[in-house]
Amino acid sequence: MRRALYLPPFGELADPRVLADLAARAEDAGFDGVFLWDHVVRPQSPDLPVCDAWTALAAIAAATDRVRIGTRVTPLSRRRPHDVARQAAALDHLSGGRMVLGVGLGSDNGGELSKLGETRDPRVRAEMLDESLDVICRLWTGLPVHHQGRHYRVDGLAFQPQPVQRPRIPVWVAAQSVKQAPLRRAARFDGLCPETTPAGLREMLEVVARHRGGLSGFEVAVGVPPGQHPGPYEDAGATWWLVEFPEVTSVEQVMAAMI
Repeated sequence: MRRALYLPPFGELADPRVLADLAARAEDAGFDGVFLWDHVVRPQSPDLPVCDAWTALAAIAAATDRVRIGTRVTPLSRRRPHDVARQAAALDHLSGGRMVLGVGLGSDNGGELSKLGETRDPRVRAEMLDESLDVICRLWTGLPVHHQGRHYRVDGLAFQPQPVQRPRIPVWVAAQSVKQAPLRRAARFDGLCPETTPAGLREMLEVVARHRGGLSGFEVAVGVPPGQHPGPYEDAGATWWLVEFPEVTSVEQVMAAMI
């Protein structure tokens, strides 16, 4: 089971230089990955500083050599798919092929979506998520893309350079239950970011396995708070243990978790 830090880029951690330093220390301590929450604002904590996760990932990529990096997770309904495709490919090159794109619907906690004019309708966000993933993955091929969808359009454009990783940057999909749509989505891609119990994870992976015809090469990245043993999740099928910190976390707390 691989081990990673899962950091909230807020408060003391709302500085790309701080996050890059922590990532370098995590790499030296033997961690296998560093992942970031991806938010633009925390409406319920209006005075809390927030760092752009993608800028921070660039700093982390430049400061490290080995660890996997990525978002867990990016709500694609509030991003333009061509921007995500371009930025993720750039991070893949900057990191030498270590980027992972974690995606999901996101939520409107405190108005994080609605107060910025984004849609709150989960069905519409799911449509946008699926269509975005289609556009992003096709743009990563480097071939001309012709797409006329309900939410997005690409008229014969080709993006170069392609990502370093082949056939593409790994995509991990968030899910919170055994609902079919999120798990079918995850089964089409490379990994699952579950929010559930160990028993719930077993059920989720049974569904994913049915859709994929097995779980070979499929990653399962579970967030577990510092001090909690991930063994039950590993027994249920998790392949990544992400040490998950609360919204307000100090540098000292992260350093203590690396010991």
